[in-house]
Amino acid sequence: MSPRPYWNPYLAGVGLGLTLAIAYLVLGTGLGASGAITRTATTALHAVAPATVEANATMGGYYEGGGSPLHNYLVWMFAGVLAGGFLSAAAASRVRVQVERGPRISAGGRIALTLLGGALAGLGARFAGGCTSGLALSGGAMLQAGAMVFVMTTFGAAFGLAPLLKRAWR
Repeated sequence: MSPRPYWNPYLAGVGLGLTLAIAYLVLGTGLGASGAITRTATTALHAVAPATVEANATMGGYYEGGGSPLHNYLVWMFAGVLAGGFLSAAAASRVRVQVERGPRISAGGRIALTLLGGALAGLGARFAGGCTSGLALSGGAMLQAGAMVFVMTTFGAAFGLAPLLKRAWR
C-alpha cells in the first residue's frame, strides 16, 4: 500500500492553532514538551540520587516533592503527541524503520548528528525556559517579546547552519 500524501501545511497550521486555543480554554495554559521530558528525567534521577535533586533549585521544582511525573498535564500531553503521531503515520501508511539520510552520510553519522542536535535543542530549551512548542507557539500566541526573539534566533540559526548540513543530503 502506498503512503497517502501529507496534509496541506496551511490546514495543518490551522489545526495546530485550534489545538493551542483549546489548550488555553480547557487547561488555562499552552502547549509544551520539554517540561514533560525534564519532569520525567528529574523523577528518574531522584530515584537514584534524591539528595542531589532536592538540593538543586532547578530540578527540585520539577520533582514537586515526591509526586509522580504522571500528575502533570505536560507528561500526558507529550504521551498523546507521541501516540497521535504514531497513529497518524500508521493511518497514512508511513510507518517503517529506517534512517532518513542523504547519500554522503552514513546511518551512524546521521544518528550521531541527530543525537547532537537533540542534545543542543534540549540544552537550549532549558536556557530559554521552554521548548519550541512552549516558547514559540504558546508564547508567540501571547505576543511575548521573549518568544519573538526566540523565533527569530531559531530561524536565523537554521538558515545559518543549513548550508553546512545541506551537502550531506545531496
